[in-house]
This record gives sequence, C-alpha cells and structure tokens, in this order.
Amino acid sequence: MAAKQDRKQEILAALATMLETSPGQRITTARLASEVGVSEAALYRHFPSKAKMFEGLIDFTEDAILSRINQILENEKDTATRCEMIVRLVLTFVARNPGITRILTGDALLGEHERLRGRVLGIFEKVEANLKQVLRERRLREQVRGGLDEGMLANLVMAYADGKITQFVRSEFKRSPTEHFDEQWQTIAQQLLS
Repeated sequence: MAAKQDRKQEILAALATMLETSPGQRITTARLASEVGVSEAALYRHFPSKAKMFEGLIDFTEDAILSRINQILENEKDTATRCEMIVRLVLTFVARNPGITRILTGDALLGEHERLRGRVLGIFEKVEANLKQVLRERRLREQVRGGLDEGMLANLVMAYADGKITQFVRSEFKRSPTEHFDEQWQTIAQQLLS
C-alpha cells in the first residue's frame, strides 16, 4: 500500500513540476507518463483520469493552506497579525509551489473539467471567509464601530493576494509573490485596521 501511495505522490510531484517548467503548454498523460517513467496505463491505475490528478494537487493545496490557517487562528489572537499571517501563508505557499499556482489561477485548467475551477474557487472563498471571520471577531471583541464592512475588507485583502499570485504566474515565476510584502502589508494593515 505504501508503494502505491509513493507512486501517486511521485505522479503528482511530476505533474506539478511539468506545470512549472512548461508554462502555456498542455500536459498530456503521455508526456506525464514519460516524465514519471511509467506507461500511461500505470498512470491510470493510480488516477482514473487527468482531472483526478489535478484534483489530487487541489486537495493537497486545500489541506496545506486551510490546516495551517486553523493553526494560525488557534495560536494567534491579534487581528492584524492573524490577517498578515494568513495572507503571508497563501503567498509563501504559492512561491514554493509554482506549478500548483498555475492551477490556482486557472491557467492550467483550460480545457479541463469545470468542477476543478469550482474547487479552486472554493479554496479562495474559504480563505476569504476566514479573513472575514477574523475581522468580524475584532469588531465584536474590541467593540469597533464604523469603518468598512468585514466582507468588503476581506475581499480587498484577497484581491491584493490574487494580484500578487497573478503577477507571479505572468512573470513566469520570476516575480515572487512575497516581494515587498512586509512594506505593502504595513500600508494595508494601517488602512484596514485603523
């Protein structure tokens, strides 16, 4: 069973690498099988379709990001720090996983099953919902009055993160999404949490 799991991980790692090194190119199962050093039939023994391979990378992404967000929320209580850590987490994950980033922007999903784009959208919606909840808790805890709606603020923060992610892909992974983050976040935090 462990060997089968290792082979699945090897296939997903090869797919992520190909997505990183072949921007703009469609990944075929024949090319993927060649990269892994197995037959296409062997690929299909582990994944019934290419969509399931993409789904495996999406599952990995969702688990990695959302489990870490839960840790942040559990261990950190300061609103500004929580928001900063969540955004930094997403941008750092993207920087470390450029191939998967092409999936997150939808670039690698052109011509693939629509449900995959829905799954990616779900990840971003969950991150935004966590930011919204953090901001809402601050309003309740600190009795903050006025200011922008928490949903609007969370959406603004996600638009910033989404822009950094898109720049990363558009630059063919040369412009890090964490570039200038500390300075930019100071400005964002001052505006959001004042």
